[in-house]
Parts: sequence; C-alpha cells; structure tokens
Amino acid sequence: MSPRSASVNEELRRRSRERLLQSTVELVAEHGYEATTLGDIADRAGAARGLVSYYFPGKRQLLQSAVHRLMHLTLHAALEREPRSGDGRERLARAIDAILGLARDEPLLMRTHMAGILTADGFVQCPEQRRLAELLRDTVARYGSADVDADYPLLRALLMGAVVAVLLPGAPMPAARLRAELFQRYGLDWELGVPPDGGPPGGTFPSHP
Repeated sequence: MSPRSASVNEELRRRSRERLLQSTVELVAEHGYEATTLGDIADRAGAARGLVSYYFPGKRQLLQSAVHRLMHLTLHAALEREPRSGDGRERLARAIDAILGLARDEPLLMRTHMAGILTADGFVQCPEQRRLAELLRDTVARYGSADVDADYPLLRALLMGAVVAVLLPGAPMPAARLRAELFQRYGLDWELGVPPDGGPPGGTFPSHP
C-alpha cells in the first residue's frame, strides 16, 4: 500500500478536528461544561483521546473554537439561504437574527461560551474565529461601511452584548427588544431578516429609506 499523500493526510486531520468540534457542541449542550470531559468528547468523536490535546491546549479553548464554528456555520447558512440577497441591509439583518437565534436556540451553550470569554483565558484566536470574523467583516462591508476596521469590532461587541443580555440569569432582556434596538441603530426595517412573531415592541417601528 502506497503512503497517503500530503493532501489526503491534511483532509483526514481536518475531518478529525471537525468531529471533535461538533462533539464538543453536542455534549456541552446536552450535559453542561463541567460535566463534559475531554475523554467524553474524544469518545463521541470516535477519536483517540490524545488527539484532543494535539489540536487544542485545553477544554476552554476547545469549547470556544467549537462555538465559533457553530456561529460561523449558522451565520453562513442565514446569509446564503434562499432567496439569496446581495443587499447589504438584508444581509446585516440576517446576521443579527442569526446570532440572536443562537442565544434563543442554544442558551446553555452560548451562556457557557460567553462566560468563558470573560475569564482570565479571554478571547481565543483560532481558525474558526477567523472564519467567523471574515464573514462578519464582509457583512459590514456590504452594508456600506466606510471604515470596516472600526465598524466590525463595534458590531461584534454589540452582538456579544445582546447575547449576554438575552441570557443574563435572573434578568434577561427580551430578544425582540434587543433586535429592535440593533435594527434602529443600523437603520434596518423590522421586516428584514427573520422578524419574530408579534411585530416590533411597542407596535411601531420607523421605516428607513
């Protein structure tokens, strides 16, 4: 049997990493962060336990990469769903709805992720985070930003703040209210993206040209 080519080995490594990331998302969502071990993740992924440490320095970094991957996949699906749109305002609306939707659909996972970012380990730079950043930067550029380098970090901070507000234990903010605030900030019509049932908070929402 001839040895595998470099491209085949690279693809196998990519698939192993993807399985670990997907297994992390599934297990933390099912059982919580503390109850999920690196061994559990490796077993779910069908990988050798040493492979987890090969790719990731620890469980916190693994979780951040896994959630960044989920956010990227969710955002990409929202931006590319039919009918596809090249309109920058529609794409920004879809991006906001996609991230708020994750807070609604995966509260335990997203709460754990945000808590991890606020620890001493801070924000993890990884391939998954970079892909997410590129997609958000492109969204800001298509929206018409004259200074993407300044406007992208602001959008990221506003989205992170909205997710925290939705998930704040004991005092959560309604997602529809946060959506309305973000849409008004960016001059987006309520009907763009995937508007929630019931209409805008307060019953009125200004239109923008």
